[in-house]
Amino acid sequence: MHSERPARSTRPRPRLLFVTDLAYQAKGRRYCDEDIHLTARLREAFDVALCHPLDAAALMETSAFDAVMVRNSGPVLHYQDRWDDFTARAARAGARVYNQLTGKADMVGKQYLLDLTAAGLPVIPTVDDPRDLDRLPDADTYAVKPKQGADSIGLEFLPKRALAVLPPGRRDLLIQPRVDFTYEVSFYFVDHAFQYALHAPAPDKRWHLERYAPTPADLAFAQRFVDWNAIDHGIQRVDACRTPTGELLLVELEDLNPYLSLDLLDEATRESFVAAVKDSLRRLVNGAER
Repeated sequence: MHSERPARSTRPRPRLLFVTDLAYQAKGRRYCDEDIHLTARLREAFDVALCHPLDAAALMETSAFDAVMVRNSGPVLHYQDRWDDFTARAARAGARVYNQLTGKADMVGKQYLLDLTAAGLPVIPTVDDPRDLDRLPDADTYAVKPKQGADSIGLEFLPKRALAVLPPGRRDLLIQPRVDFTYEVSFYFVDHAFQYALHAPAPDKRWHLERYAPTPADLAFAQRFVDWNAIDHGIQRVDACRTPTGELLLVELEDLNPYLSLDLLDEATRESFVAAVKDSLRRLVNGAER
């Protein structure tokens, strides 16, 4: 009598093109370590190939991959034309890109800070024309940064009198009052589901992070911005600052390639996060809703 061996599945594993710049040097962060760890875990469920952001468009069009995952690719402003070409090709081909390229926040610049300010949401007040300073709280110093900026590139702190020399109507800069805050806190989401939070206890040490236990009010604050954004498949990080009066204000909504600080998480939280990302990618590949 012969026992039958169970039939092996012939269904191919999903193929994932993982876009990252392993050589990018980020202040206070080790991009390459994070992506090496994440791709090692994703290989448990997917066939994974890594590529540089400048190679992504050409490789995506080979039809060899079921999805393209953009991770620690560095600020796209360093290769804006090539990134625009990638997104245009992805749209034409109907490629499954993770994060989805439908985001309304940092993915398309900082215009959303102006829109959210105008809508009265809890965000650091923002204008893009020095003639509109009267719409901002009065301050001794103002943060001025490019509307298409990232990673603090081009950020300056200027006294109010210096803003008078900025060309009126230029519209490519953001102007915000320099806000006093007690700490910064980041909330990390997969799709629309909260995963964990980290905070920087020292205001002058942005990337010296510790675990943070959010209150229900904190989670409601962060969830509001994630639900506002038009991404059903992807990883988002809501960055906020706590004012001396206890209020949270949005600093930015990173919806393109947020650094995750996975090395700071306990094993259980890291495992839960990786499992959530795998499930999210499977839904994307299978065309399922969240």
